[in-house]
Amino acid sequence: MALLEILEFPDPRLRTIAKPVENVDDSVRELIDNMFETMYAAPGIGLAATQVNVHRRIVVMDISEDQSEPRVLINPEVTVLGDDAAPYDEGCLSVPGFYESVDRPTQIRVDALDRDGKSFTLEPDGLLAVCIQHELDHLNGKLFVDYISQIKRQRIRKKLEKLHRAKA
Repeated sequence: MALLEILEFPDPRLRTIAKPVENVDDSVRELIDNMFETMYAAPGIGLAATQVNVHRRIVVMDISEDQSEPRVLINPEVTVLGDDAAPYDEGCLSVPGFYESVDRPTQIRVDALDRDGKSFTLEPDGLLAVCIQHELDHLNGKLFVDYISQIKRQRIRKKLEKLHRAKA
């Protein structure tokens, strides 16, 4: 397995819309394994392939405290089941060190494929529902900072650009 580079805001590659996975094969499973290793090392609870500059509709996540509940979503589709939304403080491996409150639907259904290409349906709630919606945004070229004010987004952009220049 290998650690992958996580793209950071405002990298324009994070705005690329991911393409569906046509065939779940060993190369997809290898990418999934590398994504899990990268996510756990970061450390994080979710990672979309877009964040590691692979523009395919793949998400890995594990919201457990002890990394015991790895989940894979390939070609996920979300259906909102109700009108209720709730705020949740979100952070992101592609926007390191920043957290902002984002309103998201509380009742969703997800249809996806697992790491073996088998379809499944899930009706998550709480943190898992938030995490799934956050990661699916990545597959659609969207970041959680898109939900906050332009002033806050610009402030985050400038701080991260300054950090990136200091690292270079």
